[in-house]
Amino acid sequence: MRRTTGIQAALSALLTLSTLGLGLTTATAAPGPAPAPAVASPLSPGLADALQRDLGLTAGQAEARLGQEATAARLLPQLRTTAGAAYGGSWFDPSQGKLVVALTDQARAAEIRAAGAATTAVARTEQSLDRAKTALDAAARTTPAPAAVAGWRVDPQRNSVVVTVAPGSRRDAAVAAFLKSAGTTAAVTVEEGAAQAPRTLSAGVVGGDPYYINGNTRCSIGFAVQGGFVSAGHCGGTGSSVVGWDGSAMGTFAGSSFPGNDYSYIRIANGWWTVPVVLGWGTVSDALVRGSWQAPVGSSVCRSGSTTHWHCGVVQGLNETVNYSQGAVQQLTRTSVCAEPGDSGGSFITGDQAQGVTSGGWGNCSSGGQTWFQPVNEILSRYGLTLVTA
Repeated sequence: MRRTTGIQAALSALLTLSTLGLGLTTATAAPGPAPAPAVASPLSPGLADALQRDLGLTAGQAEARLGQEATAARLLPQLRTTAGAAYGGSWFDPSQGKLVVALTDQARAAEIRAAGAATTAVARTEQSLDRAKTALDAAARTTPAPAAVAGWRVDPQRNSVVVTVAPGSRRDAAVAAFLKSAGTTAAVTVEEGAAQAPRTLSAGVVGGDPYYINGNTRCSIGFAVQGGFVSAGHCGGTGSSVVGWDGSAMGTFAGSSFPGNDYSYIRIANGWWTVPVVLGWGTVSDALVRGSWQAPVGSSVCRSGSTTHWHCGVVQGLNETVNYSQGAVQQLTRTSVCAEPGDSGGSFITGDQAQGVTSGGWGNCSSGGQTWFQPVNEILSRYGLTLVTA
C-alpha cells in the first residue's frame, strides 16, 4: 500500500547503478573509522536544481560540493581519532572545499592536513565544551529554562557553548540565573535569536502524502528501517495507531520519546513495504538512501516533508538543546532549512546519506526560518534498527 510513482524510477536507477558496478554503501548506526574517501555517487536528477535554488549554486558547484562533503564526512571519524585529546571540533568549509579540524595542540596538525583537511587553533577542546553543555542540560532538568531561552549548543567555529535567547532578553535576570546555576559562564556565548521561538511541526489533517496518528494528527515519514520507519517522537506516543496517505491501516508506534528526545519508531504491517527512498515531490527525483554518514557543520542538507515538500540549506550546528514549550530536547542538529506544520518527522538527507528526522523550527518557507532535526543514527542505535539502504 504505497505510491509507486517515482519510487519505481528510483529503484530502476539503482538497478542501473548496480549493473555498472558502482559501490553502494550500507552504513547504518554510527560508523566506525572511515575508509578511504569514496567517489560521490551520481546526483539524483533535479538535486542540483534544488541546491541552486536554495543555496545559490550552479549545477557544477552543487556536484563539486556534494563530492567534497562526502569526503569530509568519511574523513571526520578518522581525523577525530588522530587529533585525540586536542580535538576542538570540526566543520565543512565550502570556501576551502574541505573539512576544518580545530586543535588545542598543533602536534598532529601536519598529519591531519596531509590526510586532506585544514586545521585551526582554538583554546577549548570539544570535550570541555561538551561538559559545559551537559551542565546546562542538567540545570534545565532541575529547573526548566526560562521561556526567553530558545536553546543552547556547542559551536565549534566559535569554540564556545552558544545560548540563544529572545531579542532583548540577553540581560534578563532569569536568563542570567539559569546560566549561573550551571556554572558554565566562562565557556558560554549568549546571542539573541529570531523573534519566533522554535516549535514542533505536526499538524491537523490536510492533503499531501503524510501519515496520520490516531486519525487527527499529520506528520511525515522519516526513513525506512527494517520492519517500519522512523519519525519524530512528538507525533505520537507508544501504541498510537497510524494510517497512511490513502487512509488504510499502516501500523503502530513501537517506541516514542518526547521531550528529552524527539524520535519514534513505527512498526508497519497490513501490506505496507519499505524502500530506500526519500520523496522528491516533483522538485527532484525521489532520492535513494545509501547510508547514514553524519555530515559535518557547514555541509549542505535537504529536507523532504508532506507540507512544504523539498527544501535545502546548510547544517549550522550539532548537539543543540532546543527549549520547546513542551520541554527541552537534547542533541538536535540546527539547519537553515525552512519547514512548516506537518513536516515533522520528515527526512533530512545530504547527498545520498540519511541525516535525521525533522523535529521543529521557526518561520516558514515563504519568508525563511530555521529547522532542527534528530540525528538518525541515534534513533537506529536506541531501538536497534537497521536502515533500509540501496
